[in-house]
Amino acid sequence: MESTHIGFPIETVAVFVGLAVGAILIDMFAHRDDKPIPLKSAVLWTIFWIVAAMGFAGFLYVHHGAEVASLFITGYALEKVLSVDNLFVMMAIFSWFAVPDGYRHRVLYWGVIGAIVFRAIFVTIGTGLLMLGPWVELVFAAIVGWTAVMMLKSGDDEEEIEDYSQHLAYRMVKRFFPLWPKLRGHAFLLTQHEVDAELAKPENADVTVGRDGKAARYATPLLLCLAVVELSDVMFAFDSVPAVIAVSKEPLIVYSAMMFAILGLRTMYFVLEAMKQYLVHLEKAVIVLLFFIAAKLGLNASDHFLHHGLSISASTSLIVVLVVLAMGILASFIFPEKAEEKEAEATDNV
Repeated sequence: MESTHIGFPIETVAVFVGLAVGAILIDMFAHRDDKPIPLKSAVLWTIFWIVAAMGFAGFLYVHHGAEVASLFITGYALEKVLSVDNLFVMMAIFSWFAVPDGYRHRVLYWGVIGAIVFRAIFVTIGTGLLMLGPWVELVFAAIVGWTAVMMLKSGDDEEEIEDYSQHLAYRMVKRFFPLWPKLRGHAFLLTQHEVDAELAKPENADVTVGRDGKAARYATPLLLCLAVVELSDVMFAFDSVPAVIAVSKEPLIVYSAMMFAILGLRTMYFVLEAMKQYLVHLEKAVIVLLFFIAAKLGLNASDHFLHHGLSISASTSLIVVLVVLAMGILASFIFPEKAEEKEAEATDNV
């Protein structure tokens, strides 16, 4: 693990915050309407987020050197790749809740905001735990390796649809709010007056709400969906944060890399949704990278105990991440049999 120290220089923090906040405001203004994001627009926005990240990498290169810039890019690329699996989970969640395309970017927006907050907490805790000794890196290596093994084992069950009505987040929302069972625009919560107005409509004559009597607020299916997305992302962070910390123990490098990667996930979702049927081998690339990161953490930790002198440099890590990602994408287009077989099986089952 690289120990390059830059601390929290005021100028670097100011540039990071300025770029991030500015990009968020631009994104909010551009996607304020409840309309589906076309593939072309999603691709252009994804490029915009990558350019913003590379702009910050360029700043790091000029002010802190090539090593720091390389660590940032490696962490950024790793978080992007690992986020692919999380985005596929979000696709399944949206499908189960039957969320229209026009409302998905609204849920993703709040999901991204939650991810930014929780990543800050987890990065602070994770980098702080490293101060306790090299055994913490062994724990992180075990977490990342276990995640890779679980993904490998679950490959045959990936077509099963989870019942999200039993999800912890779903049940927690039901504990605090009665439920209005139908979407009402992009609203997450409805007042009693709004619910009464909905119940007065003829098409809602048979609709029942989740509680007898009056209530201050009612949860819509969109809030249930958001809660499941948020908690799923928190669980994902338990895997991704140790993986990125394997690149560098410097909190600013780790968090800025994760932050820029997360900011681009909202539009990247729509790109992946359109290309999911073609990227059939991308998850294999994610699994390979998780095993690589577990090995990197294990080598670094064991060096403290065995003094074998073996390590994986930042430049090597960056090359491995980019090469494995490229191979996963390339293999998906060269060997698309898996997608074709699934399509044929689905046709036979109908």
